Amino acid sequence: MAFNFDEEINRRHSDSIKWNAHDDSVLPMWVADTDFRSPACITDALMARVQHGVFGYGAHPQGLAQAFVDWCERRYAWRVDPQWLVFLPGIVAGLNLSVRAFTAPDETTIAPTPIYPPFRKSAALAGRAQLNAPLQRRGQRLTLNTDSLRASLTGREKLLMLCNPQNPGGTAYRRDELEAQLAFAQERDLIVCSDEIHCDLILEPGVRHIPFASLSEDAARRSITLMSPSKTFNIAGLGASVAVIPDAALRQRFCDARAGIVPNVDVLALTAAEAAWRGGEPWLEAQLTYLRRNRDRLYAAISSLPGMEMLLPEATYLAWVDASGLGVENPTRFFKRQGLGFSPGADFGDPQHVRINFGCTAATLEEAIARLTRAINATDIRA
Repeated sequence: MAFNFDEEINRRHSDSIKWNAHDDSVLPMWVADTDFRSPACITDALMARVQHGVFGYGAHPQGLAQAFVDWCERRYAWRVDPQWLVFLPGIVAGLNLSVRAFTAPDETTIAPTPIYPPFRKSAALAGRAQLNAPLQRRGQRLTLNTDSLRASLTGREKLLMLCNPQNPGGTAYRRDELEAQLAFAQERDLIVCSDEIHCDLILEPGVRHIPFASLSEDAARRSITLMSPSKTFNIAGLGASVAVIPDAALRQRFCDARAGIVPNVDVLALTAAEAAWRGGEPWLEAQLTYLRRNRDRLYAAISSLPGMEMLLPEATYLAWVDASGLGVENPTRFFKRQGLGFSPGADFGDPQHVRINFGCTAATLEEAIARLTRAINATDIRA
């Protein structure tokens, strides 16, 4: 079955946050949604639901939980009990609920850095302290060394927040790396919140995603795993996600924190999620091939430019790029002046980096590379 990822869909002046953030002179390559049309299995299911014409309060569509359970077993060899599932209108809600459910005001969360901004914000919004765990570069990968944390520990740490695959670095953690993080959590008796929203987007051949909770019974007992079809199938605007919480007591605490604050998922989002997990796999495999080509093209282009260095992401459609060699005070502002809208590295914890979204058509990527090349070769780069 052929899928056309080269299709140019005009998103300017639509309801797109991504394309409305800048004026028409700037090519937006920042927030993590793609420019691809979602698979027909999703749009067909949505059209059928819309044709029904009644949109009152709805329960989970019949078979939704089973569709997710089957997806996890098929792709990750992870057997999930449907009773473990709590459906949410977004992963960010799950991050914030985990902080509020599993830490007291005088307790601390641990989060890696650089990291997706809501990790940093979730502790601040809840009035909790956060211990930043600097990721270490090993070759093309950012990894977490828990030994480096020990001198900073106070005994008030209660929640370890993981991101696998890692955003913005694109690392897909191996089993031994996850087991080291589990051993640290066991040693400190920590609950683990693992954001695995990009788990379906593994680009590196031979690499597989391993859910943290699948490591062992103890890993499952102390964990909250956050997953969603939103990044995988470009349906982030619909907002369907799931928290997998095997331990009944943790699940109750999570649901208690949610009560009266976080709403249920709307019926169209649930319809889209079930359709994605049931019928979206062929489209996903084709998308991965396309994204892998985009990744390799961008990596080759940036590697040829002075002053910039890009990690080769094993997963996601996001590139973490070190621009410190350019000698500019604010790389994000510099690139915007050249017509490129990248995510500011400062939001992730490093102002000398930018994050580039290559989940776009090949033609858009080529235009971005052309602008990037002109920017780097400009004689007034430090102006």
